[in-house]
Amino acid sequence: MSRRGAIHGCGVPFFHWIRSMTEIHDIAVVGGGIVGASLLHFLDGARSVILLEQEAAVGYHSTGRSAAEFTRRFHSEPIGRLTSASAAFMMSPPTGFSEADLLRPRGNLIVADAEKADRLMALFHQEQAAGPAAASPVELIEIDGALEKCPILDPNWLKAAFFDPDCWDVEVESLLQGYLRSAKAKGAAVRQSCQVIAALREGDHWLIETTQGALRARCVVNAAGAWADSVAQLFRARPLGLTPHRRTAISVEVPGHDVGAMSEVCEVDELFYFKPDAGKLMVSPADETPVDAHDVRPEELDIAYAAHYIGEVTTLDVRHIAHSWAGLRTFASDRLPVIGASQEVEGFFWLAGLGGAGIQTSPAVGQIAAALLRATPLPDNLCQAGVDVTAFSPDRF
Repeated sequence: MSRRGAIHGCGVPFFHWIRSMTEIHDIAVVGGGIVGASLLHFLDGARSVILLEQEAAVGYHSTGRSAAEFTRRFHSEPIGRLTSASAAFMMSPPTGFSEADLLRPRGNLIVADAEKADRLMALFHQEQAAGPAAASPVELIEIDGALEKCPILDPNWLKAAFFDPDCWDVEVESLLQGYLRSAKAKGAAVRQSCQVIAALREGDHWLIETTQGALRARCVVNAAGAWADSVAQLFRARPLGLTPHRRTAISVEVPGHDVGAMSEVCEVDELFYFKPDAGKLMVSPADETPVDAHDVRPEELDIAYAAHYIGEVTTLDVRHIAHSWAGLRTFASDRLPVIGASQEVEGFFWLAGLGGAGIQTSPAVGQIAAALLRATPLPDNLCQAGVDVTAFSPDRF
């Protein structure tokens, strides 16, 4: 008799069997993306914790398909504060956390055609007057200067540009594995190919069935990304309307150019962006299409848009797309993260809705969640950045 069969009434009830188990964790984290891993790291061994990832590899969905950038600008105020609070960790992680630097300088070139040149100038003056306190000044540059930073741009299309030096590539795998390695060294367990099937609250803990067997945990952290609302229902928590959105990217060859030294390029209204990636050029039409949670694949139309934009604004003759993919960015209705304990379901904690900012804000988000779970004060870096954790509470829904 299978355990899954037992839970549905075939023979000895599953939850009767699981009650005989002695192993119990303080915290079970559902979801092995960047924020779940960050939480494990910042719990710092203070709790017995296990991470449950439904896929065969951690970071398989949103984390592994991100544009992987860290930038101080162009965020809402709450996300900007989380970014500021994360900067020190990203720029100078703890000794031994990673063999590679987590950030590599890239720079972001904001561009516009003739129709949007005035819009770009307005944005430049806005950032010049009221950019983030710790940010370097933005630089208005002539067309020749923009072409030095990105020689493939078409001077017949480009009519205005400014440069934001505070943009870096993130070594995502180093960041993710650094979180997990440090957590495992302090006793955290990680299970892959481990999907939660069912759960029941009994006394002070959860009885949880997974595809790898059963376990018990006093608190469950819902860090399931695009699947967060579905996971919530398994634990009898009300879904919060978290919606996954598809974002597409393609990779193209850039013959005759050393893309490694090029800046990222972003259209002034984020109609598209492109950046160097592994010797090629990653191009995105910056699409944001609501979809159901699934192992997302790119749509042909979005691939075509990406190829169209790169052909329109550069001198490249794009005849072959080396690779195309899509990822999921999950948002709450107000586009802010959801971090905090449910007031409706005991022992259930939300850590979801990071949208496209999960990687770059993961140090701050992990610290917030760890502090709330441990009932300890927020670290100084969060207080200094003016982070207000009530803005992320699930109670706002």
